[in-house]
Amino acid sequence: MTPDKELLEMLKVAKPATDSELAEQRISFAFGNAPDSDLITKESVRQASRTTRLR
Repeated sequence: MTPDKELLEMLKVAKPATDSELAEQRISFAFGNAPDSDLITKESVRQASRTTRLR
C-alpha cells in the first residue's frame, strides 16, 4: 500500500498546535461532555482546568 501523495504533502505543510490551542481544545471537549447544567459554563470549565491536574 502506497501513501497518498496529497496527504503526505498536507502533512508536510501542517503546523503543530500550540500549547494554548491544545488547552482550549481540552476545555471545549470537557465542556461538551459535561452534564447539562446551568452551573457548568465554558468559563467554569476553564477555571477548573487551571486548578485540576491529572497525574
